[in-house]
Amino acid sequence: MLKKLFRLLAIIIVPSLGSLIIRFLYLLNKKEFYAPESIGDKPIIMACWHGELLMIPYAYLRYKKTPTVKLLISEHFDGNLIAKTLEKFGFGTIRGSSTRGGVKALITSIKELRAGCDLGITPDGPKGPRHTVSNGIVVMAQKTGTKIVLVEIKPTKYWQFNSWDRFVVPKPFGVIKYYISEPIDICNLELEDAKNIIKNGLLKNEN
Repeated sequence: MLKKLFRLLAIIIVPSLGSLIIRFLYLLNKKEFYAPESIGDKPIIMACWHGELLMIPYAYLRYKKTPTVKLLISEHFDGNLIAKTLEKFGFGTIRGSSTRGGVKALITSIKELRAGCDLGITPDGPKGPRHTVSNGIVVMAQKTGTKIVLVEIKPTKYWQFNSWDRFVVPKPFGVIKYYISEPIDICNLELEDAKNIIKNGLLKNEN
């Protein structure tokens, strides 16, 4: 009973509070974008590591002021909190992961890309291993002919959780550095080659 009550209160409070914290942290930091001027008009898959997910809305909103994006979020309770928080930025969600609802999420993601929607994904989510690329992002890109945009988010001052993904929260009054790649075409690559390109691209600026 107490667990259900706690979760109910969390669903009511956390998304609004979380979105405010994200906005304040963004405003209270300087920003540096190392990024292309444009990522084109065609649907893209935007990818970042799970531990760098917090400030991802502003990487996408840099290019598209009116969001037409769905983020692939796990069906776990923490995924529900993330989904509700990202809705505050106008982002839609597709629920599922490699461990729960995976096939349904994969099919839905492919349909959304073909319908002209962008997709956001954490290749090592929802439970890791950290910095390991799952097959899903490659399958989605190759089935739809969609290019991938890789995003690294590196604050100069931050708190880091002792979680599997080493989740990063920027501290105020630092610099948030966004490294955004040109759209990458992996459609003609073998699975492992494509996964290595994605992994190396997302670790390019790792300390």
